[in-house]
Amino acid sequence: MTRKGGKKPLWEPGLIPAPGGLLDWRDAQHFDRWTDRPCTLCEQPTPMRSHSGEPVHKSCAEAWITANPTEARLGRFASDVQAKSRRDDDHA
Repeated sequence: MTRKGGKKPLWEPGLIPAPGGLLDWRDAQHFDRWTDRPCTLCEQPTPMRSHSGEPVHKSCAEAWITANPTEARLGRFASDVQAKSRRDDDHA
């Protein structure tokens, strides 16, 4: 997947939440502990990064998805890939 300007994700993004939903950004790669950069949406400093390295607050990204549901499907902001959980209690 590529973004506008040809930027490729630094690591594999997962699902895009529905408008009003929450992003699951548990991976430590979303946090730059050394540098705050201006959020691309609100211009306030943030240590948070999207999958493509774009500086953005998680709450700003979630609000953007809600305000731009059609464009959001292109994958600018997405949740982390979730590992399939193994259920040992499945007796079906």
